[in-house]
Amino acid sequence: MYPILKKEITSYLSSLVAYVTIGVFLLVLGLLLWVYPESSILDYGYAALDSLFNTAPYLFMFLVPAITMRALAEERREGTFELLATRPLTHWQIVMGKYWAGVLIVLFALLPTLVYYYSVYSLGNPQGNIDSGGVIGSYIGLFLLGSAFTAIGLFASALSKNQIIAFTIAIFLCFFFYSGFDSLSGLLSLQNLNLPDLGITQHYQSISRGVLDTRDLAYFIVLTGLFIGLTLLVLLRQQQKSLKNTTLFKLAGVLVAVIALSAIGFTRFDFTKEKLYTISPVSRGVLDSLPQPVRVTVYLQGDLTGGMKRLQRATNDMLTDLRSYSHKKLTVDFIDPLEGLATDQQNQVIQDLQARGLEPTNLNVTTEGGSTQKVIFPWAAVTANGRSILVKLLDAQTQMSLTADEQINNSIQNLEYAFTSAIKKVSGTGIPAIGFTIGHNELSNVQLDGAIKSLSDGFFVGRVDLKTIPFDSLINISMLVVDKPDKPFTEPEKYKLDQYIMRGGRVVWAIDQVSAELDSLRGHGGEELAFNKQLNLDDQLFTYGVRINYDLIADINCARIPMATGNMGGQAQIQLVPWLYYPVIIPLSKHPIVKNLDGIFSEFASTIDVLGTKNVKKTVLLTSSPYNQKISTPSLISLQSIEQAPDPKKFQSPPKAIGVLLEGKFRSDFKNRPAPDGVTDKIEPLDESRPTKMIVISDGDIFKNQVATDGSAYPLGYDHYTQESFGNKNLLLNIADYMTDDSGLIALRTKEIKLRLLDRAKVHSEKLKWQLINTIIPLFLVLIFAIFQHYVRKRKYAH
Repeated sequence: MYPILKKEITSYLSSLVAYVTIGVFLLVLGLLLWVYPESSILDYGYAALDSLFNTAPYLFMFLVPAITMRALAEERREGTFELLATRPLTHWQIVMGKYWAGVLIVLFALLPTLVYYYSVYSLGNPQGNIDSGGVIGSYIGLFLLGSAFTAIGLFASALSKNQIIAFTIAIFLCFFFYSGFDSLSGLLSLQNLNLPDLGITQHYQSISRGVLDTRDLAYFIVLTGLFIGLTLLVLLRQQQKSLKNTTLFKLAGVLVAVIALSAIGFTRFDFTKEKLYTISPVSRGVLDSLPQPVRVTVYLQGDLTGGMKRLQRATNDMLTDLRSYSHKKLTVDFIDPLEGLATDQQNQVIQDLQARGLEPTNLNVTTEGGSTQKVIFPWAAVTANGRSILVKLLDAQTQMSLTADEQINNSIQNLEYAFTSAIKKVSGTGIPAIGFTIGHNELSNVQLDGAIKSLSDGFFVGRVDLKTIPFDSLINISMLVVDKPDKPFTEPEKYKLDQYIMRGGRVVWAIDQVSAELDSLRGHGGEELAFNKQLNLDDQLFTYGVRINYDLIADINCARIPMATGNMGGQAQIQLVPWLYYPVIIPLSKHPIVKNLDGIFSEFASTIDVLGTKNVKKTVLLTSSPYNQKISTPSLISLQSIEQAPDPKKFQSPPKAIGVLLEGKFRSDFKNRPAPDGVTDKIEPLDESRPTKMIVISDGDIFKNQVATDGSAYPLGYDHYTQESFGNKNLLLNIADYMTDDSGLIALRTKEIKLRLLDRAKVHSEKLKWQLINTIIPLFLVLIFAIFQHYVRKRKYAH
């Protein structure tokens, strides 16, 4: 085999055609990746070589057939194959020698592309900000693709003595195996046959990300072996040799064994630095145990900008990885809902999608004539059992101060959690119940409309009256929310709550310790006394490990409220002004409940003290900014204070705790105490709880939505005065997931993905330089090698 290998490489690299072919390949690749804006790495803006690994397969469809077309066709046309057959060489050795020669020449053509890696490495911000492991894994995918195309090209070369015909057949077969099965799967009659699994695209794209799945490796081994076997079969038939060749049977046996092993089990090797494509055990467990098929429809498709392309690719990658563990029960569709529609039809579709809860995003798309506005829907719908849950891909849980690239990066970090959580909810049979308490002047149904609607996708949600609900029914509720009570709790109600917690019940306390309302201020001449409430909960919360203080937090980092600042033409002049008692809480904790959340809108929050109770872990989730002032109550609050700018010196104080998570075993508030009078349920008292959780928030309005003048509710977290959306809704959803799910699913929100950007200033100032480097240097390297090879060959044969 080695003499054939050496002869083929020497013969090919001695011809001008080889260098012209490889030169054209590198020139076209360089222009596509570094000059043309649609696929330019420089315009993409990220320190990655995704464009190389997405573009190279289509150029390989021409390069590899050009390399292999002469391998057997020329031998047969010139009659030298019969001469080869007389040598002490088997047909297998001849075929494998020519095959490996073709593979090495393909690798030779790829070597100059390492200049692209150097360029991205140099342009990274900071320099070297490229995932080298992922690039290595992607090159492995390109090597496997080139190997498969070489086997296909060798087979085509064996079919005909004419090199042009062999070249044409090879291009067709390469294209068909790369894209043909995907096209066929679009036919209505073939949609259920999983034809894409037979094509190269799905397997190559999986590896080109930098992750090697043994099933994808097995696919390329089988495809390559199949065409090598077909090549051997064609040659034996042409030589009128017996087809009962032991080598063919051995090859068939090996391929069958590879298929069998890949069907039994698989493993994956993630070369990326952050292990981007390593699915967590929690997600694998959810997908492995799917009781019925689940369909995911992604609406992010079409002509997208660099950041949105990255989000779309990451979404596709995530769903591909999840599908690999689902035993083919997860199907994925990418659609552009507005593609091919007239303007009036597009408007109707946009209205229909908005009615379903899919809010559009306006995108600026750069064109030759300038820029144009495009409406996209960065959403996905997860459907099963007749139920559907929407997943927002461009995550709203991104802090206001972040750049667009950082927001997209945070959205990508959240994809695994978002999809796994939605799949689990939509396919699950046992749906957790969440109850909001009533009976103490808590928030009304209209004020909780946004909260209830937000939770209703994955939970049963209702109101709970602690006076009337039987204890046996109470303990079946997964999470109880005590939301802004205004009247004191009775001892029997507190006892029920306490024993609910002792049995593992989870409670969210959203408590206003001080009575203060902006509407009351407006109705009382702009002044009101903020006084302390008597809710009869202090002793209970103290026992559990926290104390909500009787004070208010004034914070310079605050929301704005509308105020009449004058009168003109008989009409009041309304202006939005900062209101210090409406702190906007920016979560800084890395806990999965609040990680990457947007600012939280709050009203008249108080401070919380964390106490040193045993067996209870305390985590501060929400705090004020460092620019705050604590105001003891009772205290007179006046709207006139808006007219005076706050003194920064008086608003410099350590951040105050506003929300605290407590986890562990809690001591009963009724330990060594008899059950209070009025308890009608037969409850066996427990002095210590099972391991459980509770969250204490010193603002009863944190889950309250605003209400319009006509009585309709605004979405939770939306301020209709400033038209800003805050993170309250996502805070509630994260709390519900964390409190009701012990699988650790929400911990996926702590996943970190490093943002790898190019130095845009450097790209802008040195763009022409790097375009020239990456289009000329690879050609120059090939030219130098050609001159050197010609010199060595000439010197060798001169003697």
